[in-house]
Amino acid sequence: MSPLSFSPLKPCPCGSGRGYGACCGPRHTGERPAETPEALMRSRYAAYFLRDAAYLRRTWHPDTCPAELNLDTDDLRYTGLTVHRAEGDEVEFTATFRAGGRTSRLRERSRFTRVEGAWVYVDGEERGQGG
Repeated sequence: MSPLSFSPLKPCPCGSGRGYGACCGPRHTGERPAETPEALMRSRYAAYFLRDAAYLRRTWHPDTCPAELNLDTDDLRYTGLTVHRAEGDEVEFTATFRAGGRTSRLRERSRFTRVEGAWVYVDGEERGQGG
C-alpha cells in the first residue's frame, strides 16, 4: 500500500489518534518536515506500515542508511506502536508486527540528529522484547 493510496481520513498508522492527512501524510509527501525526533520516529513507523521505502531513505542518515531496503515481504504486517519515552535526540518505542503467523514486538531506543536542518534517523539499539 502506498502513502498516496492510503486515505487521509483513516487513523494514522503511527497511533497518534489523528487522521493520516493531519499527521504523517504531510511528512511522507514532503509538505511538512518532522518537528521532533518523536514525530520523525512516528512517521517512519507509518512509512514501514505503508512500505514507503523512499521516505525511509530520505529520513535516514546517509552514513547509516543500508544499501538495500526491502519492504516487499508479503507476510510482514505492522500492527501497533507504543512510544515509551522521547527525550532529546532519543526515542524509545515498541513496534508490534505479525510475521510468519506470529505476533512479535521490537523494543528499540533510536537516535536522531539534524542534517541540513531536518531530523534524520541515525541508528537504534534493540532493548529486547517489549510490550
